[in-house]
Amino acid sequence: MRVCLLTADPGHPLLAAVSDLLAPDHQVETLDPGAEGPGPDLSSLADVYLLKARTPRALALAALLEEHGAPVLNSAAATARCQDRVAMAAVARAAGLPFAGTRCVAALGELAAAGAPPGPLVIKSRFSRRHDLVARADSAVRLRELAADWAEEPVVVQDFVPNSGWDHKLWVVDGQLFAALRRSELAPDGRGPNLPLPTAELPASWTAAALQVGEVFGLDVYGVDILDAGVGDAGGAAGAPLIVDINAFPGIRGQAGAPEALAALALRIAASGRVTRADERKVTQVSQK
Repeated sequence: MRVCLLTADPGHPLLAAVSDLLAPDHQVETLDPGAEGPGPDLSSLADVYLLKARTPRALALAALLEEHGAPVLNSAAATARCQDRVAMAAVARAAGLPFAGTRCVAALGELAAAGAPPGPLVIKSRFSRRHDLVARADSAVRLRELAADWAEEPVVVQDFVPNSGWDHKLWVVDGQLFAALRRSELAPDGRGPNLPLPTAELPASWTAAALQVGEVFGLDVYGVDILDAGVGDAGGAAGAPLIVDINAFPGIRGQAGAPEALAALALRIAASGRVTRADERKVTQVSQK
């Protein structure tokens, strides 16, 4: 089989491990969506493309490959749905997933100009990308500090939910679940390393929500960030899941069995020739502002 990695970073630990697994018996290629020069040879397509990129150029390239009959994992449309956090929240909540309440503000400067927030807020860039904005704001002073650097940034706003300070990182590869604990990126001391979290210890509702995300968003490889919404809330039950973010094709670093699961999935899709249906190919326009 010919397996092509759509990425600017083929040395990423997950992709490198998958390449090592496939290379003895299959041809592994790399196509950088951001590279200058002629595009791919559409007359000689790979058997499957792994989309480990999320820039507008990467999404456009993936959509082009799909239009010419190539299977792309995840599809361009599914990947795009995870880039716009407004669309992400709308899709998730419409499907009944326990996703955090999310509202959109056209520019962070507008939010700062409105004065003190009624309560602690989590501010995120509307469009998910590397080094995007994710911050907590409890006061007008903090909002003005953020606006000093991000005044024109389109953002989404979520009410801060009291929690343990740990993000539960759940990853799914072809229905197989992996998990870890990591300090919240809102924590004063930073995230720190991932800590082991046996999937057998997860509440059934968390597992069900994580697997439902794949069905709702059309994803085969993805990550789900979940908070325990019952912690610190006298009215909530411990273990109540609250989804705060969804990521298409995350790094899944240090998870035993994840490279093997991804390699097997790639070969299965390559062998089946699964392609995205025409009615699934509409790609949301994603800004990188």
